[in-house]
Amino acid sequence: MRVRTPAVAGMFYPSEKDELIQSIKSSIYNEYGVGKTKLSKKIFGAICPHAGYMYSGPIATHSFEAISEQDFEVAIILGPNHWGLGCQVATMKDAVWASPLGNVEVDSDAAEKINKLSRMIEIDFFSHTREHSIEVQVPMLQYYKSKFTILPICILNQDYEFALEVGRAVANIAKEKKAVIIGSSDFTHYEQNEIAHRQDKALIEPILEMDVERFYDVLENRRVSACGYGAIAATMVACKELGAREAMLLKYATSGDVAGSKDSVVGYASIVFS
Repeated sequence: MRVRTPAVAGMFYPSEKDELIQSIKSSIYNEYGVGKTKLSKKIFGAICPHAGYMYSGPIATHSFEAISEQDFEVAIILGPNHWGLGCQVATMKDAVWASPLGNVEVDSDAAEKINKLSRMIEIDFFSHTREHSIEVQVPMLQYYKSKFTILPICILNQDYEFALEVGRAVANIAKEKKAVIIGSSDFTHYEQNEIAHRQDKALIEPILEMDVERFYDVLENRRVSACGYGAIAATMVACKELGAREAMLLKYATSGDVAGSKDSVVGYASIVFS
C-alpha cells in the first residue's frame, strides 16, 4: 500500500503532533473560531478553506465542528489541483495518507466505483503528491473524528461540465456509503480587504442559493479569484442530489481579518449544506 506523505506539514500546519493539536485548539478558540458553538443538524457537505492554519484555521473550524456531529464513515474531499500535475480529475486507491496525527486509509472501493461512474475521474496517485488543498483537511478531520476513510478527488479541470459530472458521481457514491462531502477552496486572492469582502459576498450568494449556473456566471463576470471553484460547484451539485435544501454561511473572514496586513488578503468561508 502506497503512502502519500505530507507535502505542506511544517508550513501550512505544524509537523509535530502536539504542536498540531495545539494549533487546532488555538484555531477553535480564536476570535474567528467556532469556540463552543454546536450545529446539531444533518448536513450533507461543507465548503472549507485550505490555507495555513494561522490564517484560515479559525474559519475552517466552523465547518469541521458541524461535520463532527455527522455519522459518516468516508469523507469525500474535493480540492483544486494548484500544481497542474497529472490528470484532469484524479482520485487514488490502495494508499494511506500520512499525517502527524496518524495515517488515514483511502477508500479503494469507493475510488474504483467512482472511476467506473465517470471516466473523467481517473485513478492516479501522482496527481495528489504535491497538492495541499486536500491535505490540510485531513488533520482537522482527525482532530474531530477518530475513525474514517477518505476519498480524495483532485480537480485540475474545473469547468462547469466537469463540476456537474464529478458532483453527480460523488452523490452516487454518497448514496451507497455513509459519507460527508468537503469542497476545499479559498476565495478571493491578493486583493485589498474591502475588495475581497465585496467580491466574496457576491460569489457566496449563489452558493447559498445552491445555484451552480449563477455561481459560474458571478465567478466569470466579476473575475473572482477563488481557486477551488470546481470543488465548490461539484459539492453543491452532490449535496443537492442527496437532498440538501439549504445552505448556511457559518463564517467568513480574510487573512487580513484574522492575522496580518489588509493590503493583500485571501478570503475564507465555511459553508454547510443541509
